[in-house]
Amino acid sequence: MPLSLDVWAPIPQRVDVVVDGVEVPLTKAEEGWWRLAPEHHELLREGLDYGYRLDGAEAILPAPRSRWQPNGVHGLSRTFDPASHEWQDQDWTGRQLAGSIIYELHVGTFTPEGTLVAAIDKLDHLVELGIDLVELMPVNAFNGEHGWGYDGVGWYAVHHAYGGPGAYQEFVDACHQRGLGVIQDVVYNHLGPSGNYLPQYGPFLDHSVQSPWGSAINLAGEDSDEVRRFIIDNALMWLQDYHVDGLRLDAVHALVDTRAIHILEELAVEVNALSTFLNRPLTLIAESDLNDPRVITPREAGGYGLDAQWSDDFHHALLANLTGDDSGYYADFAELQALGKVLETGFFHDGTKSSFRGRRHGRRLDTPTIPTWRLVVCSDNHDQIGNRADGARLSTRESTRQLQIAALMTLLSPYTPMIFMGEEWAAKTPFMFFSSHPEPELAEAVSKGRVEEFSKMDWDTSTIVDPQSPEAFQRSKLDWDEVQQEVHAEVLATYRDAISLRRTYPDLTDPRFEWVSARYDENGHWFVMERGETMTVAVNFDHDPAEIELEAPSEVLMRIGEVEVVDGKLQLGSQSAAVLHLAKDALPGRA
Repeated sequence: MPLSLDVWAPIPQRVDVVVDGVEVPLTKAEEGWWRLAPEHHELLREGLDYGYRLDGAEAILPAPRSRWQPNGVHGLSRTFDPASHEWQDQDWTGRQLAGSIIYELHVGTFTPEGTLVAAIDKLDHLVELGIDLVELMPVNAFNGEHGWGYDGVGWYAVHHAYGGPGAYQEFVDACHQRGLGVIQDVVYNHLGPSGNYLPQYGPFLDHSVQSPWGSAINLAGEDSDEVRRFIIDNALMWLQDYHVDGLRLDAVHALVDTRAIHILEELAVEVNALSTFLNRPLTLIAESDLNDPRVITPREAGGYGLDAQWSDDFHHALLANLTGDDSGYYADFAELQALGKVLETGFFHDGTKSSFRGRRHGRRLDTPTIPTWRLVVCSDNHDQIGNRADGARLSTRESTRQLQIAALMTLLSPYTPMIFMGEEWAAKTPFMFFSSHPEPELAEAVSKGRVEEFSKMDWDTSTIVDPQSPEAFQRSKLDWDEVQQEVHAEVLATYRDAISLRRTYPDLTDPRFEWVSARYDENGHWFVMERGETMTVAVNFDHDPAEIELEAPSEVLMRIGEVEVVDGKLQLGSQSAAVLHLAKDALPGRA
């Protein structure tokens, strides 16, 4: 994409670009665009600091499509030419989502330095673990030095504290050279509260539609064509200019779109076209709490055509039965029946009553035609940890055995597993919600909002650390020294062994729902997940021992806790689990 100072700004009557202190008027063109006259094209070069003055106002605003905000979201923009990077990933042919394992990380807390370049030094750890795709939490420019990134206002820029766009290219290049794909978390459903200058340029917001973050993005109102183009061009930028392999789309249920072709479908069409041109797979993953099959149903079958979506139902069912927590939204999932239904049909709420929402929720997946890998599952993620009052991980609330059980159930489930950074070694560091808004009023509002957020959960709000405090950010950084410590190494070995099993036995990655079945005992609190014709994962969630009748002679491939097979019965000790493989002489046709 060539360097340009053109800008879409249908609201102002005059637009001047200020380049290194020199003010140059732009020429009004078609459909609200303002163009740089040809006689001024000599101004274009990489590393140029610039901004826009609208209608002669005193303020100089950053560019809506700025690639680089070296001095933060309120400062001048700087031109950046992505073609200047000499890529070393010429042999990279991409990574499909089917069969892959995702690793979610936050750049600012993944390493002590909190930068993209520093994160490169930890990539070999992910390779050894068996990761296929690295998913970065949002890196777009947001106000302040540190935050989760979901309050971004510079969608086209890479956050300055992470190293900017050049460092981002280095990171992606390093991933590809190690065989790791990259998924970028992007936010198109709202803009952050500080540094959002887009409404001064054009109707980016629809004030008649309100979302949890204020006025919704203008996807269907007047002049929404260019707003939609703004979103789609941003998505294509990550995939083409930065060689990213996929996007995770934040909270798509907050994209209010009444047009005949939904923005998600339009985006899927554009991304598929780019994938064809680049000749490598490009993946779109939605975060959606709608349990709406249309999101991941192919366009040929009347869906939006996205590749996958996060599945909260799996997380809730696993955690409720693992921990006994039946508060808030866990209430409906507190029985093994819920976990069984999730594994066999994808969604628990598929038209059933949700007690947390106070209404019916969801729609049934067409399991004969939808492959299981279209659902991304986890036992912990940034939301489930960071949106707790104290930001505590599962590893600080449950035993080592429980963490190992969670790993087996997630990694050997029929779905696409995702690991949150540090989970693989049972990191003890919290992952809190943190922000660094410099405006006192905004900072106070964020701090108060955290307390109000937990009104429907039975959590102690006195444990909340002020998101604006430096402590919330610093304590959330991973402690890599833990990896070599005994208890942590034991959990890490479980993750590596489970991933190795996935790579060894085809039944553990078979994407057909009809090859997944569950049986369980609510009273004994044991659960059996069967995969294909040969694989069984048996779990005793209870403190009391359990005995499970095996349907055929099997060999134990992996043990968690006390496990023994006696007279065709699997005996599981307190909170234990086993992975079993049908014995060769019991396989079909060999009896």
